[in-house]
Amino acid sequence: MSTPPPQDSPLVVLDDLCLTLPSRAGPVDILRGISLTIAAGETIALIGPSGSGKSTLMMVMAGLERPTGGSVTLAGQPLGGLDEDRLARLRRSQIGIVFQAFHLIATMTALENAAIPLELAGRRDAFAAARAALARVGLGHRTDHYPGQLSGGEQQRVAIARAFVAGPRLLLADEPTGNLDGATGATVIDCLFAEHARNGTGLLLITHDASLAGRCERQLHLADGRIVEDRLLAAHRPGGARQLR
Repeated sequence: MSTPPPQDSPLVVLDDLCLTLPSRAGPVDILRGISLTIAAGETIALIGPSGSGKSTLMMVMAGLERPTGGSVTLAGQPLGGLDEDRLARLRRSQIGIVFQAFHLIATMTALENAAIPLELAGRRDAFAAARAALARVGLGHRTDHYPGQLSGGEQQRVAIARAFVAGPRLLLADEPTGNLDGATGATVIDCLFAEHARNGTGLLLITHDASLAGRCERQLHLADGRIVEDRLLAAHRPGGARQLR
């Protein structure tokens, strides 16, 4: 069994990360030499125009897409040498993911959906922990309902409960309010940040919403596959913006 990294060590380290994919018109550079360190418990908003590589960067960080150059280290573990089974186990123990499109299983209740990560890990308390997670996001009364019986906001809160139920060190959220109206989205984001604060989980949030990005400690601006600005928000920490070239 590997020794876990010290709690004050970086949670994520990206070193000269590149991803080039083939296309009919020739190779396309999606990510171009990204280097980045994320501390444990840090909240980061990833912003930039559509097509800049935000979702792809998240997928590479989670080990769901293999880079063509550079390296990813998560919780002290380099991802490059891991096979798919070991990557899946690492994701299950270290990462929670919330997508814009919920990705709940339609034939499972809210409770069953929230319990999936713990059931896959063989946890005997999977359903008790999932029930507690749903209660924390205000859905303790909806545990036996199926996704089709829930509103969009409720479905996203189930997804948040599922993402946090195993106590991940890193939460990746890709436009989690993109399919919701403003008031419902605000409720969902309050749940997301409450769970982040409760668990001390690092949070990388992809968003086009300036007010939502402003709730994070740090903003990364991605353009053409590169980080062009890394800003520490004055409301959270002293400092300013660094222009990256």
